[in-house]
Amino acid sequence: MGVIGVISLWLIPIIIGFILIYGTIKKVPTYETFVEGGKEGISIAFSIIPYLVGMLVSISIFRASGALEFLMNSMRPLLEVLHVPAEIVPLAFIRPISGTAALGLTSDIIATYGPDSFIGILAATMQGSTDTTLYVLTVYFGAVGIKKMGDALKVGLLADLVGIIAAIIIVTLLFA
Repeated sequence: MGVIGVISLWLIPIIIGFILIYGTIKKVPTYETFVEGGKEGISIAFSIIPYLVGMLVSISIFRASGALEFLMNSMRPLLEVLHVPAEIVPLAFIRPISGTAALGLTSDIIATYGPDSFIGILAATMQGSTDTTLYVLTVYFGAVGIKKMGDALKVGLLADLVGIIAAIIIVTLLFA
């Protein structure tokens, strides 16, 4: 095991030990504080569940209804002009909604076309250059009670669009 391996193996225990020692020196009841934090974490997890279920049901309906397939087929002529493979369109639409669904699509694309293919590299790059904006807004904003999320939604989706466009341009320049 190299130096990096040893550091990564011991880093978390050292950080935890430092926090416990520092808390004890500052006379903070570390165990009681830890237990309170655990209780708070569980209550947050329970408050997130309804938002998570709603998001997952919405994704399932969108895919099962055929709306995603219709959208992909209607964009195919434009994509051919831009030399963008239509196979990545579902990933571009699903990635801002669900990381798990996007990871499944990416895995399918890579299994079908191979990890070293243009489409495989593009899918992997898109997966890494965008975020699950709608999921984050729905679950986390909902959990803390934020109702007005319009500006965050606009900025998040714009960042996703920029990430998708940048992935397409960079992968095309480097691998096409």
